[in-house]
Amino acid sequence: MSAIVTGGAGFIGSALVRALIGAGVPVITVDKLTYAGSLENLATVIDNPMHVFVRADICDRAAMARVIGEHRPQTLYHLAAESHVDRSIDTPLGFVETNILGTATLLDAALDYWRRLDSAGRRTFRFVHVSTDEVYGELGPSGYFDDASRYRPNSPYSASKAGADHLARAWYRSFGLPVVISNCSNNYGPYQFPEKLIPLTVLNAITGKALPVYGDGTNIRDWLHVDDHVAALQCIAQRGGAGETYLIGGRAERRNIDLVLGICQVLDERCPSGAPHARLIHFVADRPGHDARYAIDPGKIERELGWRPRYDFEQGLAATIDWYLANREWCRRADTIYRRERLGAPVAA
Repeated sequence: MSAIVTGGAGFIGSALVRALIGAGVPVITVDKLTYAGSLENLATVIDNPMHVFVRADICDRAAMARVIGEHRPQTLYHLAAESHVDRSIDTPLGFVETNILGTATLLDAALDYWRRLDSAGRRTFRFVHVSTDEVYGELGPSGYFDDASRYRPNSPYSASKAGADHLARAWYRSFGLPVVISNCSNNYGPYQFPEKLIPLTVLNAITGKALPVYGDGTNIRDWLHVDDHVAALQCIAQRGGAGETYLIGGRAERRNIDLVLGICQVLDERCPSGAPHARLIHFVADRPGHDARYAIDPGKIERELGWRPRYDFEQGLAATIDWYLANREWCRRADTIYRRERLGAPVAA
């Protein structure tokens, strides 16, 4: 049986598409191709006979019904979303439309399809709703998010994802649609659009631009390699229980300033410039509502489904930096869309 991946031309989505096809699963990629979605991310599979690409908006109910009805998936992985916190501060309504209305539209189309399946098809179908740890708000210096954590989103992005999570859960409880929800920590790896911290730091450093660090750099994130994430999603689709929530984390907490310094150290080895790259670090006004710390307890998915992260963070980070250094043309094309300017800057009172 096939799988549909919404947002499959984006960073995490394209990694999932490549992994599924590598595992012999036919994939239908659905993507609107906004600024962060690119067919270049699917270059290695775009002509594979097991892959079909459909350009469509998840807010288009007729298009979603047509794609699902035509391809009859066993699994629908829902990753299509507006995903950058800074952009959500500048343009919040677009996040509400895509992440909340789009999710409701897709759930509704999936429910109609699921109801028409035979009993075996209804039993094996899964709607995998992919979300973020940011829905839980911020942690203090200790403790971890788990599937019982209270929702306390603090940005338009995280609020829109929280709303989508609640809709997914409601479609399971109210209608029986076999939804499984995942909440992951910060991803990193190849093909990540350069608005995010790791690729932005790498690309700025190799071009001699300032390396912006918000506030004092002590905000903490738990980092997860994208390939570990997509392995977890496949595990959830195959063995996860309907109505369950699984948190996916890499057990790799780092302060933002330490992460940036680590990138600088790798670049000092890979492409020495005569002076340490850390000289480019520039502390800037903090993001409005910047959460202090996120950290995930992935114990449930480890115990119940047998998933564990494979990547050592330092090795994974170095390999990610090497990918950006080896794919300068991909980076140049991304620069035609996003000039690495500050997004979501505080507005003076």
